[in-house]
Amino acid sequence: MKDFFKKYSHAWTLLYAFIYLTWWGILGKLVMDNYTVVHMALDDKIPFCEWFIIPYYLWFPYILLVIAYFFFFAQRREYYQLVGFLFIGMTVALITYTVWPNGIDFRPDMETIGRDNILTRLTGFIYANDRAINCCPSIHCFNSIGVCIGINKCASLRQKKGIRIGSVVLSTLICLSTVFVKQHSVQDVFWALVLGAVMYVAAYMVPDYIAAKKKEGEPGADTKTGEGEAKGYSKTFQL
Repeated sequence: MKDFFKKYSHAWTLLYAFIYLTWWGILGKLVMDNYTVVHMALDDKIPFCEWFIIPYYLWFPYILLVIAYFFFFAQRREYYQLVGFLFIGMTVALITYTVWPNGIDFRPDMETIGRDNILTRLTGFIYANDRAINCCPSIHCFNSIGVCIGINKCASLRQKKGIRIGSVVLSTLICLSTVFVKQHSVQDVFWALVLGAVMYVAAYMVPDYIAAKKKEGEPGADTKTGEGEAKGYSKTFQL
């Protein structure tokens, strides 16, 4: 039992789910009609396309499966970088929604859209259960960007070219889906990209730079023993 808890000691990070869901739920009840409408002229030029609801729904298993893979199979440092990217960025988004409630007002009326099929009904289900608030930046897009980066930085997936390319394609489709099913404004996607860039620097570039500098300063690096330790360190923290 002791070995089990030691092996999965990083499970504490998953407690963030309770913080996020509680915070999100409170915001959903507090924000009624008093919010800033996010809208761009480009939003009006993008047609509603129910086919994009497929990648929109794929977001849910995509995020969960990638986190699970990193939890069980990736290097511990890679796992912490991924969840650090996701959870800190999601917290920034929640803070944004708290101090600047926002939403959209251009969802189509599913009753008068002119067609009825499984995809429009799936879209209607999202509309009925997810109010058009707390949109900017888009967490849907931000998380898709985060797991895509994580997959493409993961050492154990480096040779899995199909998986890495697939993650880029799926993440791109998910980001596009948010505007084609009218769940988000283009502006929401833009700020998700900006937040993703900031978190990439914070979660990957800065820690990698610190690790590289620490490796350079290790004593005895010129000795055989030191060389072996340096190689082991490099392998452990390779991205």
